[in-house]
Amino acid sequence: MRTESSATATTAIAVTAPGEPPREHRALGTGLAALGVASFSLTFPATAWGLESFGPWSLVAVRSVLAALVAGGCLLVLRVRPPERRHLPGLAVVALGVVLGFPLLTTLALQTSTTAHAAVVVGLLPLTTAACSALRTGSRPSRRFWLAAVTGAVAVLGFTIAQSGGALTAADGFLFAALLVCAAGYTEGGRLARVMPGWQVIGWALVLCLPLSVPAAAVALAYEPVHPTGHGIAGVLWVALGSQFLGLVVWYRGMAAIGVPRASQLQLAQPLLTLVWSALLLGEHFTAAAPLTAVAVLVCIAVTQRS
Repeated sequence: MRTESSATATTAIAVTAPGEPPREHRALGTGLAALGVASFSLTFPATAWGLESFGPWSLVAVRSVLAALVAGGCLLVLRVRPPERRHLPGLAVVALGVVLGFPLLTTLALQTSTTAHAAVVVGLLPLTTAACSALRTGSRPSRRFWLAAVTGAVAVLGFTIAQSGGALTAADGFLFAALLVCAAGYTEGGRLARVMPGWQVIGWALVLCLPLSVPAAAVALAYEPVHPTGHGIAGVLWVALGSQFLGLVVWYRGMAAIGVPRASQLQLAQPLLTLVWSALLLGEHFTAAAPLTAVAVLVCIAVTQRS
């Protein structure tokens, strides 16, 4: 938990509107949320690598177990007390949405979809997260916020669909379902990160999943043959430790500092980052429209951050 001196607190109160975090906290929160987005942008390419060695079910189960072991070890070493009973429902939503639902649904989709097409999901995720947050917390972002968010989402959606040839695939059902469950998990995680450190939010969510993920990993590994490769091992390690744990640690901390709607809009840049990683790591190609879309997205992010 963060602590502040009385002098710092007094200064913050003097320059900050009621209910709004101090400027230095907003800057730190934005940086942490952006670091989380950078981590998440590697998830789809890393998942594609992981699928070279693992089946979809074993990949998701193994990544959850590995991340839970690291998170549980941190909680144990630091002697963190178990969460209060009133926080368990929220942690369950995080676990079902972020730890299990989104990874499983997107991994199933990536069996038949390119990472460029799957990036449509994260292009729409900021809008879905902001809407879910508004319904859950009662927040009411301004009209300018929503206009910029919709504009950015449309730009990203149009770009990513164009990159995938404009054709819908059978994986779209998985992708849209992943969009909904992830938005719910992000919203609850951001809310809980206001009352406990962000790393504990995802840490306890991962630990709560162990009774499901360990048996699932055992069964999946028995039925899905594993063919270890350098790419496959690197992919599963990244999605387990980078995307599933460390990325969510800084992401939830950032959301707690600047609010769920504002943090979610930083994810408008995630599809473009994913496309860059896909080109570098998977050899996928995209057109010269990328720089124009990047500029449009950055403008939209700037507007939402000032709304």
